[in-house]
Amino acid sequence: MDLTQGTLKEKNERAKKMMLWFGLIALFMSFAGLTSAVIISRTRPDWSKALDLPQVFLVSVFVIIGSSIAYVFAQRALRNNNRQLTMLLLLTTFVLGVLFIILQFQGFRALIEAGYYFTGETSDPKASFIFLIAFFHILHVAVGLICLLVVIYNHFKQKYSADNMLGMELAGTFWHFIDILWVFLYLLMYFVG
Repeated sequence: MDLTQGTLKEKNERAKKMMLWFGLIALFMSFAGLTSAVIISRTRPDWSKALDLPQVFLVSVFVIIGSSIAYVFAQRALRNNNRQLTMLLLLTTFVLGVLFIILQFQGFRALIEAGYYFTGETSDPKASFIFLIAFFHILHVAVGLICLLVVIYNHFKQKYSADNMLGMELAGTFWHFIDILWVFLYLLMYFVG
């Protein structure tokens, strides 16, 4: 496919999608580095074998998956020109994203109540990695929530239609990426940690 072909709008859309994918690849690489650090560090003698992930992190997996499902249905509703259902599903996605962050902080609290801290004398590498990875992911979910707010606003202003969904598609790609990333990170911390 010749990327120089097509209308200006098609070229613009391709460029925006490509920029998003470059950003996602960079994000993937940063989490790949953290993953490598966890895998290497788990052989340390001070790595806590007794530390189990709080159950709330598992609940957050289902919440984030639910948010992605809601977003997929929002896109489908927009393609069917059902604007009210689209808005309802976008708001549902946003609320589930906020709930996800709340659950993450509850997970942090559960770790602290169990005596594990990010740093200090009572911390260990496993707990520190859990805090670091989850917090780093929360920052990206917050960016995703900002993207969702932009999509919700643009949808309210009727900027999207079945023929014009680029912004919604870009935000959806980012949102699904960070959702899948959390599922991977949870499995990493549960099975490898």
